[in-house]
Amino acid sequence: MAVLVHCFYFRGGAELLFDGVKKHQVTLPCQPEPWDIRNLLKWIRQNLLKERPELFMQGESVRPGILVLINDADWELMGELDYKLQDQDNVLFISTLHGG
Repeated sequence: MAVLVHCFYFRGGAELLFDGVKKHQVTLPCQPEPWDIRNLLKWIRQNLLKERPELFMQGESVRPGILVLINDADWELMGELDYKLQDQDNVLFISTLHGG
């Protein structure tokens, strides 16, 4: 299986959980199964997330209030956690949660 290169973007305050970095260009390691969003989120939690994982994830998915776009399309239209990543995919995570 080929190595996949992706860009991950964090906006709307989500970047604060990733040391304030809004764009991460990432080469994902080879693995026997194709990369899907479920495995990607585990990888992000282990390798990119710097603090307060409960503000980004709930169980194996993103928490409610985090909008996920895959190549500018809502991930709900793409299969959510089961979407198989393709080389050069862009995944955008936008927090819609704001304190008051």
